[in-house]
Amino acid sequence: MNTRDTDDLAERPRAFLILHGWQNHRPEGHWQHWLAGRLGELGQHVTYPQLPDPDDPDLEVWLTEVARHLDALAGAERVVVAHSASAVLWLHAAARGLPGPAGVDRVLLVAPPSASVLAGLPEIAAFALTELDFTLPGPTRLVAGDDDPYCPEGADTVYGDPLGVPTRMLSGAAHLDLDAGYGPWPAVLDWCLDGTAELTARAG
Repeated sequence: MNTRDTDDLAERPRAFLILHGWQNHRPEGHWQHWLAGRLGELGQHVTYPQLPDPDDPDLEVWLTEVARHLDALAGAERVVVAHSASAVLWLHAAARGLPGPAGVDRVLLVAPPSASVLAGLPEIAAFALTELDFTLPGPTRLVAGDDDPYCPEGADTVYGDPLGVPTRMLSGAAHLDLDAGYGPWPAVLDWCLDGTAELTARAG
């Protein structure tokens, strides 16, 4: 890499796309809402959209929305943080070889629900992903609770191992949502700012 390439990389802006899950109306107490606020305070470009019909989502509509938001961030270092159903949404996009995921620099998947659970929920049954014979297009990390009721088989077993994704299982973190006490979560902010940071449980 020559000096000019190094300079271009150093000057490249960073942009974050934060994607919520099923029935999530971006409540202020949720760690994703907190994360969007903290990144904004630090001068980072953050997109945290309310995806259409979060209580009864359409997979195809959500895929289109993700592509649209990623297109709007073109030219930046693009970092995606996806929780719950949107973590599986991201895997659908990758499995289909959609162009958006291929151009993303880093991805964090948080608490993806398993296909067995999704299939039993009519509103999001279409999100169930049973075939994992694809390669993720960019650096991806996975973090989940070791007692997540939405992925009782374990996210490491269901997704991490088959996809070859580095996975951190957090003790007692359940679905990493408000019910599990995940409001402010400093470790996820640290990861956003430095992709080598360790993903640890919240304090307390």
